[in-house]
Amino acid sequence: MMEVRRSEERGAADHGWLRSKHSFSFADYYDPRHSGFGPLLVINEDRVAPGAGFGTHGHRDMEIISYVLDGALEHKDSMGTGSVLHYGDVQRMSAGSGVRHSEFNGSKTAPVHFLQIWIQPDTTGIPPSYEEKHFSPDSKKGKLRLIASRDGRQESVLIHQDASIYAAILDEGDTVEHALDRERLAYVHVIRGDVSVNGVPLKDGDALKIGGEERVVFDKAEAAELLFFDLPA
Repeated sequence: MMEVRRSEERGAADHGWLRSKHSFSFADYYDPRHSGFGPLLVINEDRVAPGAGFGTHGHRDMEIISYVLDGALEHKDSMGTGSVLHYGDVQRMSAGSGVRHSEFNGSKTAPVHFLQIWIQPDTTGIPPSYEEKHFSPDSKKGKLRLIASRDGRQESVLIHQDASIYAAILDEGDTVEHALDRERLAYVHVIRGDVSVNGVPLKDGDALKIGGEERVVFDKAEAAELLFFDLPA
């Protein structure tokens, strides 16, 4: 099974200070055909105006991952954690038994552009926790670089779910292959550029749902950056 989700088909919200594209049902956007994929529940592509942001709000029992694309994302939470994230930084917050946090554009002059990803954990009620790591562009060029995993292997951030998230930067001449268990799911989100995945051409903002395949092949890329999710069914 391979199902393409084109960029222009995503849900959209424009609040003035925030412009967002929703890959899955979120807030006022609901599409029963796109209400998560396995434990992957949310991929929001957010652009926040200078000096604006999300005020303090709460979460429970969710793995929340932020992948910054441009600008400065400022984070504060009820665990006492505070930081400013830039391109290449990956933030993981396990909401567990409950956490409150805020996210703001850390710049007064430039917008911030980032992906917010929610993954349903396979265990609930755990103490909330926070982690962030930097992944340089070179570490992702021509390869799938593991950025999040169940066991934190290869210096990835740790998530409480049997899922692995990879980031890649691919260009002309790059071919990358990932072996996939037929009983598992895979999801590709193209951040920017063009790439072919198992023969399906994708461009920035496009996504591909994959199931029942033994391998995933990325090729015919042009200035492409993407995220790849290996997920339980």
